Amino acid sequence: MKTVLVTGASRGIGASIAVAFAQQGYAVVINYNNSKEKAENLAKIILDSYKVPALAVKCDVSDYSQVQEMFNTVNDSFGGVDVLVNNAGISSQKLFTDLSPQDWKDTMSTNLDSMFYCCKSALPYMISKKSGVIINISSMWGQVGASCEVHYSTAKAGVIGLTKALAKEVASSGIRVNCIAPGVIMTDMMSSFDEQTVNELKEETPLQKLGTPKNIADAAVFLASSKAEFITGQILGVNGGFII
Repeated sequence: MKTVLVTGASRGIGASIAVAFAQQGYAVVINYNNSKEKAENLAKIILDSYKVPALAVKCDVSDYSQVQEMFNTVNDSFGGVDVLVNNAGISSQKLFTDLSPQDWKDTMSTNLDSMFYCCKSALPYMISKKSGVIINISSMWGQVGASCEVHYSTAKAGVIGLTKALAKEVASSGIRVNCIAPGVIMTDMMSSFDEQTVNELKEETPLQKLGTPKNIADAAVFLASSKAEFITGQILGVNGGFII
């Protein structure tokens, strides 16, 4: 049985990705930082509904020592991680002139540094097996930039650069690295937007609707599957045509 580790998996896109892999028969590691109850409930649902092992592991993925501890725990339980989904992230809207150095540091640490730490920790096992899949969750704003989200856009652009470069480096070891760039997805991150703004975003999307966490989960499962065996270093936009 293969194992998938999904960071930031207690809710939203991460939780949907965890469930989607469970449906495919994967043992699932649910990383969380603060939402212990949600993560443990999700693990129970996965175990009860899909009869696959599920483990909730607390870890602040912006802290390298904690990431190392998490992977040690996973390695002890499952032998290693076959699929890593780097999903954990934070976002905020601020004028660039209002951004503090701490805002910048927090955004980079959670959205970009964490992916370096997790990839670094996952790769020894994957390289030893000559197989593995890494899927990084970026954003369409990492492709084109967003006003009042310079810090977020920069971090997500960095994710794209990491994906392309790492894909070249580990391809000879049979490891594929790809990136999903979601558009506007209805998650808790959208809670700060009023109804008018949400409707405007729908109108700006050619498909005239917003995405769901399941849309991203389906893309992740595809990229991890044998159907994507010749796909690496790519950025898959799941955005309803918002950015083409």
